[in-house]
Amino acid sequence: MRYGSPIPITAFPDFDAVRDYVQTLDGEGFDFTSTAGHVLGQPSGTNPQRPDRQYVGPFYDPMVTFSYLAGVTRRIHFMTAILILPAWPTALAAKQAAELAILSRGRFELGIGISWNAAEYRALGQDIHGRGMRIEEQVAVLRLLWSQPYVTFEGRHHTLDKVGLNRTAVPPIPVWMGTESGEKALRRVARIADGWMSLGDPLPDIPRLQQYMRDAGRDPSQLKVRGPLILGDDTRAVVERARKMAAAGVTHINLVAPPDREPRAALPGIVAARKALAQSLG
Repeated sequence: MRYGSPIPITAFPDFDAVRDYVQTLDGEGFDFTSTAGHVLGQPSGTNPQRPDRQYVGPFYDPMVTFSYLAGVTRRIHFMTAILILPAWPTALAAKQAAELAILSRGRFELGIGISWNAAEYRALGQDIHGRGMRIEEQVAVLRLLWSQPYVTFEGRHHTLDKVGLNRTAVPPIPVWMGTESGEKALRRVARIADGWMSLGDPLPDIPRLQQYMRDAGRDPSQLKVRGPLILGDDTRAVVERARKMAAAGVTHINLVAPPDREPRAALPGIVAARKALAQSLG
């Protein structure tokens, strides 16, 4: 089992606070941390059907933030959760991901998704329509750019004519997809992703996702699954929930503090929960 905890990035006023938080996670044996990949925020109340944390910001740029943190940590992996890939130029995402993977000595994992925020797409000069088909082609192009010095590719959304990063030693970059539980989204994960980040409880959907992988000719045991575990005061309940997650096929448990708890005050409980889970589950 791998254990992680997200950076509550919007709660910190500066990089020093972020550094201290993540260095604590690194020193306490956490395997991964993550942060959102939004570029722009909007005023509170703009999207009343969504929690403010999903769109208000401010958001630190994950590539810049992780590059800084890679230099002041030793073992923890960094994951975008999520980078809204269809709003990005694919070649730029490939370049930045490759550089970060090299800089961190293989500690970067790319978590991607399609988002719902049309205003952010428009501001970035992209069309939100067709983003599902676009992201599938983007993943194919990313993997080509990471594995070949120069690429020739002709697709619906990309034309590459003998261009590339000319990097021949990019560490493997797992591609995770963060999705809801609709069939179309899960079948996309089953076809092309290395890992699935559930936006809610993953347990009801894992059997279906495993079947979709078999339908796609892939081995379900090879898929990584990250699920959230919101911590409470009852350690026994937390351990029992983690056992159920592991038995269902979750490979990465993301320890999340209750939303009403200040991040630095919650950190000792997050560390204690990881220790308890590691002792119980390994």
